[in-house]
Amino acid sequence: MENTEQDFAAAVRANQATLRGALKSSYDFIVCGSGSAGSVVAARLAENPEVRVLLLEAGGSDEVASVIEPAQWPLNLGTERDWGFMARPNPHLNGRSIPMNMGKVLGGGSSINVMLWARGHRADWDYFAAESGDDAWNYASVLKIYQRIEDWHGPADPARRGKGGPVYVAPAQSPKQTATLMLEAARSLGVPTFDSPNGAMMEAHGGAAINDLRIRDGKRLSVFRSYTYPRMAQPNLTVLTKALVSKLTFDNRQVTGVEVLIDGETRTFHAAREVVLSLGAVNTPKLLMQSGIGPEHELQRHGITVRQHLPGVGQNHQDHVSFGCIWEYREPQEVGAGGSEATLYWKSDAALDAPDMLHCQVEFPVPSAETAARGIPEHGWTMFAGLAHPKSRGEVLLSGAQADDPVVIHANTLSDPDDLRAARNSVEMCRDLGNASAFSSLVKRESLPGQLGPQDMDAYLRDAAVTYWHQACTAKMGRDAMSVVDSQLRVYGIDKLRIADASIMPRITTGNTMAPCVVIGERAAEMIKASHGI
Repeated sequence: MENTEQDFAAAVRANQATLRGALKSSYDFIVCGSGSAGSVVAARLAENPEVRVLLLEAGGSDEVASVIEPAQWPLNLGTERDWGFMARPNPHLNGRSIPMNMGKVLGGGSSINVMLWARGHRADWDYFAAESGDDAWNYASVLKIYQRIEDWHGPADPARRGKGGPVYVAPAQSPKQTATLMLEAARSLGVPTFDSPNGAMMEAHGGAAINDLRIRDGKRLSVFRSYTYPRMAQPNLTVLTKALVSKLTFDNRQVTGVEVLIDGETRTFHAAREVVLSLGAVNTPKLLMQSGIGPEHELQRHGITVRQHLPGVGQNHQDHVSFGCIWEYREPQEVGAGGSEATLYWKSDAALDAPDMLHCQVEFPVPSAETAARGIPEHGWTMFAGLAHPKSRGEVLLSGAQADDPVVIHANTLSDPDDLRAARNSVEMCRDLGNASAFSSLVKRESLPGQLGPQDMDAYLRDAAVTYWHQACTAKMGRDAMSVVDSQLRVYGIDKLRIADASIMPRITTGNTMAPCVVIGERAAEMIKASHGI
C-alpha cells in the first residue's frame, strides 16, 4: 500500500514537472483557486481526458506537517499559508481590527481549517433555491449531492448519508470528556442530541452532537487531496502553485483568459471555453473589480475602466462571529482531533427558519487578544458562542488597481443592534452549558466572561468578538439588482465567466462553510459539463 502511494506521488511530481515545463498558451478551462470549491471543479472537469484544465493557486505546497497533522492547524495562521487579511477598525468592536485568516495553499481553507464537515441547514438550501429561482439548489436536491459524494463512516443513515464517494467523513474518534460532557449538559438544558450534526439535526430546530470531521488515520483530508490530487498524474490537468491571478482578459464582454503573476513575471493564459473564479469571498470580488466588473463608483475611484456595472460585487459580506467563553480544568486534559469535537446549533426562537446559535467547543483556552488580559487559565477549554445568521453586513473594497494593492475589508461586525442582542443570548446559553452539573467533575471554575452586568457584558462581547473564518456572500447568487451571478453561477453581463466559491451564497449557511463550498463546486461542474456537452 505504502509503495503504491509512493509510486503515485512520484508519478504526480514527474507529470506536473513536465506540464509546468511546457505550459500551453491555451486551455479549455481555467480554474482560479484550489480551495474547497475550485478543487472540485478542476477535478470534475478533468474527468474527461479530452478536456484540458489549468488550476491556478497563489499559495504553495500542502506537503507540510502543519497541514497534514490535525492538531497543528493553528500553526498555519499568520504564515505563508494564510492570506493574513485584517478587517478595518470597527467602532462596534471598541475600535478593534480583527484578523480574517484565509487559506493560501493547495486546498485553500480546507488545508488549514478545523476539519469540520457541516452541511448547512435545510432552510439555507431552500433559501438558495428561492433566491435563484432554481430548485436544483434546494435541500432535497443538495441532499442527493451529499449522498453521492460522501464516504460516511458513522452510524447508518441511508436516507441521508452516502458511502463510497470521494469525501471521507467520520465522527470524531474517541472524543474527549470535554466533548461528551457537552452533550450531557445540552440534554440537561432540553437540547436534543444526535449521532451527527448533519442529517436530521439540520432539518429541524438543531441540537448537539459530536462533530463530523475530515480526518482519516490521524491525518487531515483536504478537499484538494480528496478530489484534485488523485487526477494529477493525468496529462490533461495542470496545477500551478505560486501563481497569482491578477486580471481577467476580455474580448468585449467575453472573458478570454487570465493574466497571472508567476515568479515576478506576467503570463497570459487563454481559456477556450470558460474561466471559473474560486478565489474566495475576498479575492473573487477583488479580481472582478480590478478587471472592471463591479460597482462603477468603486472602479472609477481607482481609475479602472468599467466593463460591467454590478453594484453587488464586494457587498453583502457575511461571516460567523463568535465570543469565547472559557472554563478552567481541575486537571489538565488531553486535546482531541483538531481540538474541536462537539458542536451545538439551536434556535433562540422556534419561529426562526434555521438555528441562530452556532456553538463550537474547543479543548483549550482561546481568548481574543483583548480578553486575554482578563486572565486565562493554563489548562482549560472554550465554548465559542457564535451567531449562525448575523444581520450585520460588511463590504470588500479596493485600495488600488494593482494585484499587490491590499484589499479593504469592512466586516462591520456587530453593526446591527440585533446581533448584540443575539450575542448576549448565545453567551448566556454557553454559560448555562459550561456551568451545568455535567461538568462539575471536570471544571474548576468559569474564567470568562463570568457574571457581568449588562454594560460590562456588552463591553466584553465587543472585546471578545472573533471570526469563525467563514467569509461569504460577496458575489451573491440571485435575481435582484445586487446579485452578481445567476442560478448557473454565470456572472451577469459577462460571457464565459462563472464563480464557484462561498462568495455566491445569498446568505451564509448554518455552520462551517467547507461542505457547502464542495456542493457549490459540484453544482458548478455539473452545469459546465452540461453547457459544453462534456
